[in-house]
Amino acid sequence: MGSRERRYQRPARVAVVLSGWPRVSETFALNELLALRDAGILAAVFATKEGGPGPHQPGVEELEPLVEVLPDGDALDQGAHVARRLEGLGVTGVHGYFAHRPAAVARAAAALLGVPYGFSAHALDVRKVSAGDLRLLIAGAAVVIACNADVAASLAEGGSRPALLPHGVDLRRFRPSPPPARRETCLLAVGRCVEKKGFEVLVRAMTLVTAPACLRIVGEGPLRPALEKAAREWGVAGRVKFLGHRTHAQLADLYAGSDVVVVPSVIDRDGDRDGLPNVVLEAMASGRPVVASDVAAIASAVRDRVTGVLVPPGDPTALAGVLDALAADPSARRRMGEAARREAHERFALGDCADRFCRTLGEVYA
Repeated sequence: MGSRERRYQRPARVAVVLSGWPRVSETFALNELLALRDAGILAAVFATKEGGPGPHQPGVEELEPLVEVLPDGDALDQGAHVARRLEGLGVTGVHGYFAHRPAAVARAAAALLGVPYGFSAHALDVRKVSAGDLRLLIAGAAVVIACNADVAASLAEGGSRPALLPHGVDLRRFRPSPPPARRETCLLAVGRCVEKKGFEVLVRAMTLVTAPACLRIVGEGPLRPALEKAAREWGVAGRVKFLGHRTHAQLADLYAGSDVVVVPSVIDRDGDRDGLPNVVLEAMASGRPVVASDVAAIASAVRDRVTGVLVPPGDPTALAGVLDALAADPSARRRMGEAARREAHERFALGDCADRFCRTLGEVYA
């Protein structure tokens, strides 16, 4: 029996409804599901659809026996399927891990089982729900959880007072280490190649960076071919490398091999934006300064000129200026990186954050 299981000796038995399973970008979900399992709270996991292709994060195989991908159908159909699968298992609550389809499925299943439901919200999922539907979900929920202040504000507009429970970062996997000695400054960006990640802005900024510097972009997505084409057309293909998918088993070495981590997020044309991306906390835990757009909840972790530098979103000139300044100042990079690691340890340690999440669900669904 693990330490978390001893700590949460409660009658709560919770089924969790996810969106796609598995997804390489949703390490926060994997971490919290593993914590619920270790706490003895997790009864079953349902996914409303298959996850994307590509490598899986370490730990996915541990949860596979608990996960069922639901058959196609609307939220009521999928909720009815969940209820049938859970009947007689002593489940005390159904929790939707996202505010859109998973929350609706959780609500439908819970109604049939006669148990409470609740849901978590992260970023885009809130904006996939109409204002009216969000208010209905909030009104009936036993608990609403927000992982960052930006999404909490969106939930407040729907009448919720959400529990603000940030995701944590694994401080054992992501450790600080001295960056390699070299002439070039190595910049790292991690995320899906989609508009809200701002990688086009970053590639454009590389045309303005005058210091010896190289950029590695980790991630796949629909915009990768266009980004590679832009790098060639703008004359920076020799300085920008696209590495494709990487899992956490590989990412730690990439952070260790970088000098600065860049998170150039923007609000895309549909209004979508990041909340607090995983890469911010992983970079901080790795002792690297983060240069990031001041958008959504990023400033809740990146303290300007302390753990990194905040820049206006969508401004390649401002971004290039900061990157040049940091390239010329290794002592500032070291100072910010050390502060970033301390901040990650004090506020975002995975064990502490996962404990708060488990305690909340254990109490609500008991």
